[in-house]
Amino acid sequence: MNIWILNHYAITPDLPGGTRHYDLGRHLAQNGHQITIFASSFHHYLHQEIRLGPGEKRKLHQVEGVWFLWLRTPPYERNDWRRVHNMIAFAFRAWRTGRRLPHLFPQLGKPDVVIGSSPHLLTPLAAYRIARHWRAAFVLELRDIWPEAAIELGLLNARHPAAKVLQLLSQFLYRKATRIISLLPCVQEHVRTYGGTVEKIVWIPNGVELAHLQAKGRTPGENGDGFCVMYVGAHGQANALDTVLQAAALVEQRGYSTIRFVLVGDGPEKARLQAMARQMQLGNVEFRDPVPKSQVFHLLQEADALLVQLGGTEVYRYGMSSNKLFDAMAAGKPVFSSADAPNNPVREAQCGFAIPPRNPEALAESIVHLYHLPASEREAMGRRAQAYIQQHHDIRKLAQRLEQTLWEVLQNQ
Repeated sequence: MNIWILNHYAITPDLPGGTRHYDLGRHLAQNGHQITIFASSFHHYLHQEIRLGPGEKRKLHQVEGVWFLWLRTPPYERNDWRRVHNMIAFAFRAWRTGRRLPHLFPQLGKPDVVIGSSPHLLTPLAAYRIARHWRAAFVLELRDIWPEAAIELGLLNARHPAAKVLQLLSQFLYRKATRIISLLPCVQEHVRTYGGTVEKIVWIPNGVELAHLQAKGRTPGENGDGFCVMYVGAHGQANALDTVLQAAALVEQRGYSTIRFVLVGDGPEKARLQAMARQMQLGNVEFRDPVPKSQVFHLLQEADALLVQLGGTEVYRYGMSSNKLFDAMAAGKPVFSSADAPNNPVREAQCGFAIPPRNPEALAESIVHLYHLPASEREAMGRRAQAYIQQHHDIRKLAQRLEQTLWEVLQNQ
């Protein structure tokens, strides 16, 4: 199959962020399929141009058998009109380039299937238009639910005309898609409400390369640097990292000076969080810059326990499929997760603590409790976490599920 994937925020492992489509695409390419990923050359978390030189509008290059088509989009620094401009620009340029791509780069050929991935819905709309132009199958991937998520996170007012337009666009895309790939396990009622057919839905969550499970963890405290609780990921409103700072203050007040908190990443809230930590005079909190995805598992081995902050909104009522969470579990460490979701892998795997969202007292208490557990119990939690990932989130198995789904799409077209 010749498969085109439109994902505004797709990246390669040499950059910070999730590599879902690169990981899936690499395994599909190994099975003989051709994969082309359309992505923005402006990095969402680093807020900088990463792939194109002055005057370049697009660039094609291959990474381990996966083609990446980088498209220039305008810069932004926060969730304001400039980011909306970036979204519109990417969708428009992807659509315009997709109609001419076999002429621009003959080696790519014409698509059999075009996958349009959210979160925002302009990218799937561009994918639908490209698929229609080439008479290819259109598959919609839901990584997030818009406009609900944007409204609940305060990015969009529910009464704004744009919210109604996005609702109508959701209905349109759900009807037009041959299949709806959902990362979230409980979207059936949502899709049905918006006029989609539940039978179209295929659940393919995020996954992990099992080679990472071979990483050797350090012995807790072997470096003489105390008990390390680490968070790796975006520093945004949805991540509720205020809660972590408040929990760190409580832990410090209780006299646990050897417990330290390391927050790795970047985002619109980072500067405010750093100022908050200084104002609170927290001596047990360290902020670090983001690292490329290829270095994440090495970094996680520094920790004794890992934090996955997913906030306290209703965004997760359809379930969660967090890259951060699965990476943390794959690292073989106890995990603290915080989300209101019908599924909770940490609870299912018994590999840590499921904390009520935005509850610093509960988080601090759980961290102290874990600190006092014998090392053997913490190691057992880590083994259960890895076993869960092996069973449910092996990226090779998920790539096989995607491959089978796309074959079925073509056979029934």
